[in-house]
Amino acid sequence: MTRARTGRRTRTGLAVGVVLALATLLVGCTSAEPEEPAPSATTSAAPPPTATPVPAPKNGRCHRISYDQALAPTPTEASVPCGQPHTAQTFEIGTIDAVVDGHLLAVDSRRVQQQVAAACPEALTGFLGADEEAMRLSMVRSVWFTPTLEESAAGADWYRCDAVAVAADGRLASLRGSLADALSTPERATPYAMCGTAEPGTAGFRRVMCREQHSWRAISTIDLGGDSGAGAAYPGEATLRDAGSACEEEAQGLADDALNFEWGYEWPTKQQWAAGQHYGICWAPDAG
Repeated sequence: MTRARTGRRTRTGLAVGVVLALATLLVGCTSAEPEEPAPSATTSAAPPPTATPVPAPKNGRCHRISYDQALAPTPTEASVPCGQPHTAQTFEIGTIDAVVDGHLLAVDSRRVQQQVAAACPEALTGFLGADEEAMRLSMVRSVWFTPTLEESAAGADWYRCDAVAVAADGRLASLRGSLADALSTPERATPYAMCGTAEPGTAGFRRVMCREQHSWRAISTIDLGGDSGAGAAYPGEATLRDAGSACEEEAQGLADDALNFEWGYEWPTKQQWAAGQHYGICWAPDAG
């Protein structure tokens, strides 16, 4: 017997998908005034060594990478045909803008990494044929890579955006074929949608793709105000929790019995809010 009109307000948050964990290195440069050469000295300096430019990666390629490799700042794997099992697909190759006020920034500088971190998720929506709601309710995310310091010194100025699907915590889904337009219709999006192994907030809950065995499904999201950028003040748990009453109506509309149904709601933690996750997730049981 299901519990009537029960709301599950949890703090599991919105930590969905892969977040690229890039180490931010502080790179400092110092220079001193050059010494004046002695008047009688004659020197013949050897030409500086030249490095062979590293070719940019190819768009559309597929790759077989692990979860940990998806978290790395630079790519290390070779591509595989997209018809074979793989876990990532390159969907965007861009050029790093590393010159600020006439100064060349290091590829691992905060400014450069933030540029790439904004560009790849923005491009992913168009690649998947998705709107904002479809993206929020899916387990498809973008990861991104930049050249190594050595490659950057040799002239490499590319960044690479890959699409991955998170099968479950710490595990990427095995894919076949292209992810292009994978979220363009509800039918196409279903295998990549967000589901749960148990009621959100309970000990048995794990976030999984809906093609995996599950018992709950994310059905909609609630905008919680504020723009998606960093810096917006956290409204507080009480305010965000109370906004979840809209989830009850969503679940009621899907239930076989409008007087006897379950529903769940998640809202972002303070840390997730600061990262730009300004929405809550509504859940309902799913036969799966």
